[in-house]
Amino acid sequence: MALYDTPIAALNGEPFDLEALRGRAVLVVNVASKCGLTPQYTGLEELQERYAEKGFTVLGVPCNQFGGQEPGTAEEIATFCSATYGVTFPLTEKIDVNGDTRHPLYGQLTATPDAEGAAGDVQWNFEKFLIGTDGTVLRRFRPRTEPTSPEVTEAIEAALP
Repeated sequence: MALYDTPIAALNGEPFDLEALRGRAVLVVNVASKCGLTPQYTGLEELQERYAEKGFTVLGVPCNQFGGQEPGTAEEIATFCSATYGVTFPLTEKIDVNGDTRHPLYGQLTATPDAEGAAGDVQWNFEKFLIGTDGTVLRRFRPRTEPTSPEVTEAIEAALP
């Protein structure tokens, strides 16, 4: 199944059309509101603002699999992201990124190795996958890699259409 053909809903429950992202570089990030890494929302929004007009978007994917750190409803998540971090990038429905109930989107993403050559399960909240304009997974960044770090921004700039 191609990345763009993977069905997923937006945070509000409406279908989210991944096909609409074709031709854009996309940073897919599993997010959580109550994690020590939650301040990375600031950097993710900075990337969105800096590169959106150049053909880039962040796609936030709420997940509650790591320490129950995304327990809220869709409405609570949306309010938190908007009010606390001014998030303007799209958010999907809350999904599982690991295990038997892993969403098909992450079935594809987790096959990509990180810089050390390790593929497989997402380690924690805020793991990042850079998708090229053709839907190919280009890079994987582990949770502690800051969104605005040189390795991420250089990879984004190289992936822009």
